[in-house]
Amino acid sequence: MASSTTQLKSEVLVDQMKKYLATDAGKAVANKVGLVFQFNIAPKKLGFEEVIYTVDLKKGEVIKGPYEGGKPDTTFSIKDDDFLKLATGKMNPQIAFMRGAMKIKGSLSAAQKFTPDIFPKFAKM
Repeated sequence: MASSTTQLKSEVLVDQMKKYLATDAGKAVANKVGLVFQFNIAPKKLGFEEVIYTVDLKKGEVIKGPYEGGKPDTTFSIKDDDFLKLATGKMNPQIAFMRGAMKIKGSLSAAQKFTPDIFPKFAKM
């Protein structure tokens, strides 16, 4: 499989999230949530050229690629721009889902624990 040359804006956010989960505040959030989320992030159109990230809040880590410990609690499919809006609190996850901007597979109760709180607090992007 050829490696994708697609550069997502979300990549910076994911890198910051890795660092955040190593801090005390990040560990507290991970312990509180304790779920595994998989994000399929598409540059432009859902379902095409998606880059997969696993946010494992059981182990407190973020990896590029699908979850390898079984099934994630919830999988989100979302466009790159919308993922940034969610992470920075500019878009409500429930509204994104209702509008079709985000698709969810897996546990809906786990999906409800996905909030902007799991992301580090950013300066304006």
